[in-house]
Amino acid sequence: MSFIAEQLSRVKPSATIAVTNKARELKAAGRDVIGLGAGEPDFDTPENIKQAGIDAITRGETKYTAVDGIPELKTAIAAKFKRENGLDYEPAQCFVAPGGKPIIYNAMMATINPGDEVIIPAPYWVSYPDIVLLAGGTPVSVEATLENGFKLQPEQLEAAITEKTKWVMFNSPSNPSGAAYTRDELKALTDVLVKYPDIWILSDDMYEHLVYDDFEFVTPAQVEPSLKDRTLTMNGVSKAYAMTGWRIGYAAGPVELIAAMRKIQSQSTSNPTSISQWASVEALNGPQDFISERGAVFKARRDMVVEKLNECEGLTCPTPEGAFYVYPSCAGTIGKTAPSGKVIETDEDFVTELLEGEGVAVVQGSAFGLAPYFRISYATSTEALTEACARIKRFCAALK
Repeated sequence: MSFIAEQLSRVKPSATIAVTNKARELKAAGRDVIGLGAGEPDFDTPENIKQAGIDAITRGETKYTAVDGIPELKTAIAAKFKRENGLDYEPAQCFVAPGGKPIIYNAMMATINPGDEVIIPAPYWVSYPDIVLLAGGTPVSVEATLENGFKLQPEQLEAAITEKTKWVMFNSPSNPSGAAYTRDELKALTDVLVKYPDIWILSDDMYEHLVYDDFEFVTPAQVEPSLKDRTLTMNGVSKAYAMTGWRIGYAAGPVELIAAMRKIQSQSTSNPTSISQWASVEALNGPQDFISERGAVFKARRDMVVEKLNECEGLTCPTPEGAFYVYPSCAGTIGKTAPSGKVIETDEDFVTELLEGEGVAVVQGSAFGLAPYFRISYATSTEALTEACARIKRFCAALK
């Protein structure tokens, strides 16, 4: 009998991390590899934010903090939600964790009982269903198709709800598709949830500031204020502020839920890094102009990648509203034979052969719950993206 916990057998390793590690291994072995698997901005953390971290070290802010964040950061979070989302939260309703993933983990561990269901629109971030499984719940995947812009429809949501539904997870803009809900689209979904007072909403707004073409970002509790008392609205500094390695996620919600999450975190990670918290205070309170400047670069990359991928035989790539991902369909390549002699039967076959044949690392759509697609992160240099797209086009042309 294995001494490893049985519930771990239900959980898969992160596919995005696996692809990134594989690309690193191939590079270390001397292969010319372009890694497009990681959801990490290639920009550096802004200087004022880095300096705030340095200043915190100099001041001796290197001790334990409150489990769920320093008061200064909670105050900055409450101000951010008021300023940018029109949501009124007290600092006591705010929560800080060592990254966005622990926010979700703490919330699920604090609320899920055996048999509870969590509705997750697919394609979804790879960690959502596995965190639900670790908490003892049942993830319920609902496919949001290419034809609907990878967006969950109200009738789909209604059909997925059962007496066991505990949570519904939203992620807009989405990882992996980049799809973002307009105010009207989100209102149609919140109108459904208003009818079910026992269902909670987790809104993952991590890519809030990465939207393009004058798209207006909105979050569920903002669109439907009556849902605020059963909504956990989460965000973080990783993407917009290029602070992935600083590991700070944050959220706001009802005091009872925040207290339960605090209890979980007190017995797992304890407090987030003190230095990172002080840098995050500066991120939220300091100048924000660089976000739009970097956003213009991401938009130009998005437009180039979408155009180039749609020139590839067998691929269809929609234009996403936000984030820094595209999620093209590779359905037109299924059944064809790669130069290696391997028949492409799945999107996993496609990405494996692309990596082996052309040295381009992407992530298969099946990892995100919707196949046959693959995810490309365009949070890398324009030069690398241009070369990667040329290699993908050559690979697709070589399929027979």
